Amino acid sequence: MTSAHERPVRVGVFGLLGSGNLGNDGSLEAVLGYLRADHPDAVVDALCGGPEAVTTRFGIPATRLHWYRGEYRTASRAGAMAAKGLGKLVDVFRTAAWVRRHDVVIVPGMGVLEATLPLRPWGFPYSLFLLCASGRLTRTRVALVSVGAAEIRNRPTRALVRWSGRLAAYRSYRDAQSRDAMRAMGVDTARDEVYPDLAFALPTPPASAPSGSPGPVCVGVMDFHGGNDDRARADEIYRRYLDGTIRFVRTLVEEGRPVRLLTGDECDASVVAAILDAVDSPLVTAAEPSSLADLMKEMAAADTVVAVRYHNLICALKTGTPVLALSYAAKSDALMAEMGLGAFCHPAREVDADRLLEQFRALEKRSAELRQTLTERNRAAARQLEDQFSSLTTAVFPATHHTHARQESP
Repeated sequence: MTSAHERPVRVGVFGLLGSGNLGNDGSLEAVLGYLRADHPDAVVDALCGGPEAVTTRFGIPATRLHWYRGEYRTASRAGAMAAKGLGKLVDVFRTAAWVRRHDVVIVPGMGVLEATLPLRPWGFPYSLFLLCASGRLTRTRVALVSVGAAEIRNRPTRALVRWSGRLAAYRSYRDAQSRDAMRAMGVDTARDEVYPDLAFALPTPPASAPSGSPGPVCVGVMDFHGGNDDRARADEIYRRYLDGTIRFVRTLVEEGRPVRLLTGDECDASVVAAILDAVDSPLVTAAEPSSLADLMKEMAAADTVVAVRYHNLICALKTGTPVLALSYAAKSDALMAEMGLGAFCHPAREVDADRLLEQFRALEKRSAELRQTLTERNRAAARQLEDQFSSLTTAVFPATHHTHARQESP
């Protein structure tokens, strides 16, 4: 416990949290669990995309990430463009003032150093750079914890990401490819470690007992239009992904399999609606998950999962449910390989329903073996994340606080 003459350590959490993305909020939940266990006296608040949602769900004070409320709307009129530009300037001072009030700021997981989905440099990359620069100027330690990274071609975005990485006091990555990408973009990663995604630290619901007959299949969908480099053919990519997914679902239904559609972000609801409209069957139903815990409960009850979003894959893997990845980035391939399912990836940009069905049937034939593999890999991931949190405490928390944490550990 903190002694009477010692003030509590002040911890900030930062990111696109509370904005409707279940994976981002799951990473925050994992970090808050670590803080409650290892630093119970810490005073925690957030600078984030959806402050009201974060406060309601997690019970911590939260401040809006951007001064300009229309940050994520396209500015076409002169007034809106001027307000957005002014907001960028105001956010320099807002971010610095917020950072200065903390001893430590944690960026919990998320793909904050990548552009595998459409991204503008003056959006989140700029906000992250302001955070890390403010940390260096105010001597507040900024920690990028189990984050994702990928090499970025766009020069302004690449520069902002590179400087964010360089200015952070602590960096760890959720896979080796992320560390390699940062090294390739000019960041010294010699002291940086690789740990599993933070979502592997979340509690796991009990798996349902096998029914003995073919059971439900969870299909995790995504409003997928490609990445930053695919803007010219975004509509074509989306149509091919949706058509292939509809054909796959329709075939399962014709075979009498119940299909449960799952989302990972609020924007995915339109894809669910399109599939339900195209495959009119009582065997196809849709869930409305509000957390990774909800997703895991759905997946724990399934025989098999087919999913696109990275954290949908993690939820399936964590529950020990065999999963086929519709992969849109190297991070998905790396995750599946690490968990022993590297053979079960299918390109999300070029969905081929016949090939997807072949892979699905092969996955189901190996279900018992793969469930055992996942049990072993999940145990290893949990141990690695315990090491990650110990390393984080030592690296960025004031010495008195991590001394207390060690003394109070059983």
